[in-house]
Amino acid sequence: MERTLGELAHLVEGELLGDPAFKITGVAGLEEARRTEISFVVGPKYVSKAHQTEAGALIVPPKLQAFEKPLIISENPYLGFAKILKLFAQEQRTMVLGVSAKAHLGANVILGDEVSIHPQVCIGNNTVVGDRVTLHPGVYVGSDVHIDDDTVLYPNATLLARCIVGKRVIIHSGTVVGSDGFGFVQDGKSHFKIPQVGIVQIDDDVEIGANCTIDRGTMGRTWIQRGVKIDNLVQVAHNVVIGEDSIIIAQVGISGSTKIGNNVILAGQVGVTGHLEIGDGVRVGAQSGIAKSIPAGHTVSGSPAIDHRDWLKNCHIVSRLPEFRKKIMDLEKRLDSLEEKTDT
Repeated sequence: MERTLGELAHLVEGELLGDPAFKITGVAGLEEARRTEISFVVGPKYVSKAHQTEAGALIVPPKLQAFEKPLIISENPYLGFAKILKLFAQEQRTMVLGVSAKAHLGANVILGDEVSIHPQVCIGNNTVVGDRVTLHPGVYVGSDVHIDDDTVLYPNATLLARCIVGKRVIIHSGTVVGSDGFGFVQDGKSHFKIPQVGIVQIDDDVEIGANCTIDRGTMGRTWIQRGVKIDNLVQVAHNVVIGEDSIIIAQVGISGSTKIGNNVILAGQVGVTGHLEIGDGVRVGAQSGIAKSIPAGHTVSGSPAIDHRDWLKNCHIVSRLPEFRKKIMDLEKRLDSLEEKTDT
């Protein structure tokens, strides 16, 4: 496939300096790009590589235009690059497979148009699969599930009974959606399991990485709202709500019934205890432990988490503890010496 520079400049809403009819056949990094491919420059440290690249055109910020090749001027070259890459990736998708003879479909399954159901896919009874949905080999979809249009489940993803998945959702390999929440009551001798009868609802434009677990609600729902992006190896417990456009990075664990606001970022290995509220726009540093609710707009780090600026000060102090220890020991020696002189 190919696109003209004029078409690509229009796509990214950038200013074109060069021939609008110049043909681009792909997208690549500066070092790998060929003469018919486009690359991008995001800052001064990449200028030397940009001068050496064989790329046929570059996406650059307004302050970096001194290149002898066609340019698309963009306020956000990285975003422009992502949009062009998405365009080429979509057009390189494989043809619609239809339904493989090696897939298993239960009773009363409703399939939309142009679906791709690969071998070894298993779909339970009364499930609805929307238009242009792709289920890769080994995917399991339980009964009474609803999957909306243009959603993709990669190999060996699991979507258990009665879950609801919106449009343009991506679920990567090994992820389990709708497993039982971790709920038990002690009866004096052992642990009595609380039946987990709720669902998981995943709204439009959500992406969930590989090997994540999203538990169903004990009652009601665990709710992943529109535009949430979840990295690999994340645990989301029963009845958690994650607000729109939040980002949950690898190895985060969120305990049950916690409500996370919109546009929140939880960095890698953050742990969140249950029944908390984390407000809109909160930022949490890597490996932090969240033991209490956080108001909107705050940035916190550490375990237990505190204001990020205070945490940085504490880190600086901790790094100087050996120095402080030596000073205290010297002071103690001097004090002992003064006391000896006073006694005599």
